[in-house]
Amino acid sequence: MSRTFVIGDIHGCYDELIRLTAQIGLKEDDLLISVGDIIDRGGKSKEVYHYFRNRPNSIVLAGNHERKHLNGVLSYAQEIVKLQFGDEYPAFLEWCEGIRYYHETAEAIIVHAAFEHDCALAEQREDVLSGSTAGDKYLEKKYGSSAEWVNKYQGVKPVIYGHHVTGDLPEVKNNTFGIDTGACHGGYLTAIELPGFIVHQVKAEKDYWKEEQASWQIPVLRAKDWEHMPFDTIRKQLDKLAYIEVPEVKAFLADIESWSAGLCALYPVIIEALAAFVAQLVSTHGADFSKAANQYVFKTYLFKSKGNNLKIEDLEKSLNTPAKVMELAKVLGVAAIPVRNN
Repeated sequence: MSRTFVIGDIHGCYDELIRLTAQIGLKEDDLLISVGDIIDRGGKSKEVYHYFRNRPNSIVLAGNHERKHLNGVLSYAQEIVKLQFGDEYPAFLEWCEGIRYYHETAEAIIVHAAFEHDCALAEQREDVLSGSTAGDKYLEKKYGSSAEWVNKYQGVKPVIYGHHVTGDLPEVKNNTFGIDTGACHGGYLTAIELPGFIVHQVKAEKDYWKEEQASWQIPVLRAKDWEHMPFDTIRKQLDKLAYIEVPEVKAFLADIESWSAGLCALYPVIIEALAAFVAQLVSTHGADFSKAANQYVFKTYLFKSKGNNLKIEDLEKSLNTPAKVMELAKVLGVAAIPVRNN
């Protein structure tokens, strides 16, 4: 007789997944349901993805971490996974588009994060079911807290969910079962066996997320598209990461800061170079200056420069990325354009 197992947030803890499925004696005809968040934080997100994609009788629900990847809202954990997946990342995103937001068995309703107590299953909001930021804000407005839905739930059929770390043991309350027991933080990976609601657990070998955070800092920083990032965004990134004391990271960020500041310092130099460029066009083309100037993509600067109306503020608005500054500076023959060391 086949069984059903609902497993909590895995977060890239592939080794624990394999140990847990071995412990419960998972068979080919057993149904394995993940509440979502199979990726991010742990070190083997790609392996977990392959496991579920390739295993028959498996269902993965959409968690807030899958939605972050789908929506392109990449914080540090998602940036790491994108690098880990490499060329497979587009295929992973395509797979994520096909996963569902809830699953119902004869014994239980399974979701990732939350369930509105006064709303039919088919009418539940996807952002609530998956625990996205928008869903949490909606629940906070409705209940006062995104976790308060548990206290409101009065349904006959139990709800099994993850998302909120409950400690070492599942949280059983008002016919709901919270089974995110913090595997990626060194806690436990938990599964509930249906129909008996039997709890199975394995202890995580270590705090994977702490380890991942430290080891991926430089690769993630190097992968950022600093050249096409607006200068104000670069400044925000540097401010956000200023707390990091790792020498290699501090050196990398200092190099980015020096490089971007050096490029911004070129604005007055570019204005002078544009004035010289205009003088050359006037000397060469005379009354046909306008016709000659219109041939250049930076013609607006040329006309403003000729009229003595070009200001640094004009360049700051339009030459707002390192790539744009470097491109125009190179065309104008500006010497000593700053370069990155990393």
